[in-house]
Amino acid sequence: MKKFYMKNFILINLTCLLGFFVFLSVLIHNKEFGSDLSRVERIKKTGVLRLITNNSINTYYYYNGKPTGFEYDLAREFANFLNVDLDVITPGWNNMFSYLEQGKGDFIAAGLAITKDRLEKVNFSIPYMTIQQHIVHHKLVFGPKNIEDLAFRTIHVRRGTSYQSRLEEIKKSGVNLNYILHDNIPTGELIRMVNDREIRFTVADNNIAYLNQRYYPDIRIGIPIQKKESLAWAVNKNDVKMLEQINKFFLYANQTGILKQISDKYYANIEDSDPFDLKRFHQRLKTRLPRYKKLIIEESIKYGFDWKLLAAVVYQESHFNPNAKSFTNVRGLMQVTSVTAEEMGVKNRLLPSQSIKAGIKYLDKMVKKFDYIKDDYERILFALASYNIGYGHVTDAIQIGKKMGLDETKWQNLKTTLPLLSKSKYYKKTRYGYARGWEPVQYVERILTYFDILKQKEIY
Repeated sequence: MKKFYMKNFILINLTCLLGFFVFLSVLIHNKEFGSDLSRVERIKKTGVLRLITNNSINTYYYYNGKPTGFEYDLAREFANFLNVDLDVITPGWNNMFSYLEQGKGDFIAAGLAITKDRLEKVNFSIPYMTIQQHIVHHKLVFGPKNIEDLAFRTIHVRRGTSYQSRLEEIKKSGVNLNYILHDNIPTGELIRMVNDREIRFTVADNNIAYLNQRYYPDIRIGIPIQKKESLAWAVNKNDVKMLEQINKFFLYANQTGILKQISDKYYANIEDSDPFDLKRFHQRLKTRLPRYKKLIIEESIKYGFDWKLLAAVVYQESHFNPNAKSFTNVRGLMQVTSVTAEEMGVKNRLLPSQSIKAGIKYLDKMVKKFDYIKDDYERILFALASYNIGYGHVTDAIQIGKKMGLDETKWQNLKTTLPLLSKSKYYKKTRYGYARGWEPVQYVERILTYFDILKQKEIY
């Protein structure tokens, strides 16, 4: 009995002590920051900006132990704009608005469309992207031809989305469709279920649908079911100063090219992807890549490359075919010229091991030529273009850009000037002359598509 009272006495005292510390921390917090501080003032005082978002392929996820994603990259630039650190909160899709209302985060950036219902809960920033809702179905499933043709079909969407709101509107208009709501399931997962024929239909914004078609090439993007909508960030209804800061940032990001740079990184030419080419790529990841995976990994480690990026390069060069030969007589897995092979110390460029060694060593050489570019991502794009068309032609394109007042360290500017090398007005004034400058742009963008797939896919 004595032990029982002693145990309870200790628990009561620990509880009181804990309560005292909580009370004390509240007092200190209120004294330090003051209840009258605005959210923006608090952010600048604490040095932390809290992003509320959702884990998904188009917003925020981890790759190689590092956070990435369109919304994350944009939010990180916003944190830089405010000169503070970024903290990410992922409470699940259905909890984001309640977290914002309770002050557990400063803003929501999660690919939110501006809708009438949401405007009653939050304020939205300047829009940063235009999208449109589409039906997504399997290639072997006949999709609806129009809105009326949705009748008697069952469509799966996530609860609390603009997709749910639109389907409700369509049903109220007299179209007798069925829809099933899922809690906290990303749209990408529902698209995966369509691809695997677990469900027949879902709805996705076109940017999400086309992005996911890379990973699931058997899906088809069907009819639009809504007019075009705008994506924006959401802030607390009464937080005028926070909204002002976000709008200032979007104006800045648009003027400086930051918004376009990040948009291009994740969404460039997603609608141009060929489902048949993507399907073949997925198949060859299973049938051909395993033979060369170890070699690619070993050589990539030597030079500090991401092996999946290098695997994407190998596929773009040869489709993992060691006997590949181009019309310009470059050969092997990495399509190395005889001159480059000799320069890299390779005797037989048709041997997979030697071709991979020569190609990766040469790519590393190209990367080092762009050491003045501080951004790792931008630097590798310049190097890839040089691998394809030659360093000389790339420097010519850079010089053209300089004369036009363009930043020589940005890939989006090089994308503009490289195709000019095919126009006499420009190439006659260059050192290395004419080049089919559109080819390295397409080359790099295809590699980035394959790389994106490899990042998301389990490699056999």
